[in-house]
Amino acid sequence: MADPKGFLKYGRSSPSRRPAELRIRDWKEVYNPFPEESLVTQAARCMDCGIPFCHRGCPLGNLIPEWNDLAYRSNWREAIDRLHATNNFPDFTGRLCPAPCEAACVLGISADPVAIKTVEQYLADKAFDEGWLTPVHPSIKTGKRVAVVGSGPAGLAAAQQLTRAGHDVTLYERADRIGGLLRYGIPEFKMEKAVLERRIQQMRAEGTVFVTSTEIGKNLDAKKVLDDHDAVVLTIGSTLARDLPVPGRELKGIHQALEYLPIANRVQEGDFDSPSISAEGKKVVIIGGGDTGADCLGTAHRQGAESVMQLEIMPRPPDERDASTPWPTWPLIYRVSSAHEEGGLREFSVNTERFLGNPDGTLRGILVHKVETVFENGKPTFKRVESSEFEIECDLVFLAMGFLGPEKDGVVAQLGIASDSRGNIATNENWATNNPKVFAAGDARRGQSLIVWAIAEGRSVANAVDAHLMGSSDLPSPLTISDRPLAVF
Repeated sequence: MADPKGFLKYGRSSPSRRPAELRIRDWKEVYNPFPEESLVTQAARCMDCGIPFCHRGCPLGNLIPEWNDLAYRSNWREAIDRLHATNNFPDFTGRLCPAPCEAACVLGISADPVAIKTVEQYLADKAFDEGWLTPVHPSIKTGKRVAVVGSGPAGLAAAQQLTRAGHDVTLYERADRIGGLLRYGIPEFKMEKAVLERRIQQMRAEGTVFVTSTEIGKNLDAKKVLDDHDAVVLTIGSTLARDLPVPGRELKGIHQALEYLPIANRVQEGDFDSPSISAEGKKVVIIGGGDTGADCLGTAHRQGAESVMQLEIMPRPPDERDASTPWPTWPLIYRVSSAHEEGGLREFSVNTERFLGNPDGTLRGILVHKVETVFENGKPTFKRVESSEFEIECDLVFLAMGFLGPEKDGVVAQLGIASDSRGNIATNENWATNNPKVFAAGDARRGQSLIVWAIAEGRSVANAVDAHLMGSSDLPSPLTISDRPLAVF
């Protein structure tokens, strides 16, 4: 695999980020280009480990040692083919996935793991730059019609796979553009939308039909869609945001993250000259320490916030892998995103007690207190630390505390789709819901998760739908319902 002694000769490196003081002045992606010779060196670090745990760390089962070896030898076309054999959108995951494959890398036991994600993105971008990625057309048409509802990564993956299997696929999206959270949830500085657009163009050329500004169950009858198609796939995401029902929640200046982020993205799309919710000149608090909170943080920096503080109820993670998350599982460690590099404060073990307002009903601050985290039966509980209250002055708050599942009205209600105990769409081992013509995948089925999981579920549900329609399927299926790869999310 690559250079047998590469991991001994070369250290890990990855693309550098543009200086923070420069990148917050624009919305371009934060990373500098990575030289090809450096990329080849990084691919050479992939060791002959015998058992590539990276395969299992990745929900897609990416053939990582194989395309690392091919990249090391500069066999670019073969490397790209091997990459696309398991992943429809490596240009997305190379930018947005936290890389559980790297957490499972054997080299990571005693050294820095292979820069898998860097190689992945480079290969995908090179394929587009060289014009090597052309539409993939089926050898036969089946005459079967499939509707995919929701155009996030799960829906896009399912639609592309089913189109390539020869089915007539129509993908419905309630927003005015295709992409779901890839379009309006992910900020431009994490993935420029031109990256998304080139994939949509490829899919359109392959024959997938896109219908936007159409919400099934609202302005298009769900039962009619079901009657007009041989199968329906629900990839509607997990969009019910967790709220914070504490005193003062009604004050002006408190917004869910997914109220805020899409508006900023629409400004970059040219829809608005300026955002209706802006952090410019304001004291901002973000409640929630995850990726969505970091997206709000980077957006607030670029809008010119006076100050930004991010609050997290969990304690600060350790700097190194904790014994509770041993290799090859996803490590519990303190991470610094590009947005955190750009400024702002982070507070851990803090719980919001109430929002504080001005006489005119606008927000002026929040009252918080410190908490102690105690784990009971593996689950965290938070105990108030006495006399630890303090106020934080702010005039804008973003709630980024995760999501509770898919919306239950609309298509779910009209088709009578059942939910599981967590509020997600329930499916059997064949990815089918209680209606045998209706299937589900992605965050709507498994709950809020990663883009790599969404693509894996989209590919898997495509296999199930193809088998349902044709009796069997040659489409790859990286997951079974019971699969739990080594990455813990």
